[in-house]
Amino acid sequence: MDLSIGELSRRTSVKVPTIRYYEQVGLLSPPARTEGRQRRYGEAEAARLNFIRHARELGFELEAIRELLELSGSPDRSCAEADAIARRQMEAVERRIGQLTALRGELERMITECGHGHVCECRVIQVLADHGQCAHAQH
Repeated sequence: MDLSIGELSRRTSVKVPTIRYYEQVGLLSPPARTEGRQRRYGEAEAARLNFIRHARELGFELEAIRELLELSGSPDRSCAEADAIARRQMEAVERRIGQLTALRGELERMITECGHGHVCECRVIQVLADHGQCAHAQH
């Protein structure tokens, strides 16, 4: 397979600037280039980019993806390290869910307490102007 960066982008649903960024930060190796200096990619790069894209969709940070990619290159190693990375991500997701739940509750409270009168009496405006009026400090 001999793909241009545009074709790689289409096949993996990763934007061209993002592909270049992943090369810059070392998640993708520098590609082979034509005599005209155009990047060329193969099946291995497409598979690696799909791995990165899927990991990003699941919220993994770039450093965790780097670790997971390194682990994937050693198929005989124990998967305990990959499990630990996934558990850290799950904990981060759980924290974010808690924050979003508190945020939803605060927004619901602001809307419910709004008298739908004039802006000078608007509970939404009052709470946004004074964080001390929030029911939750963590949102």
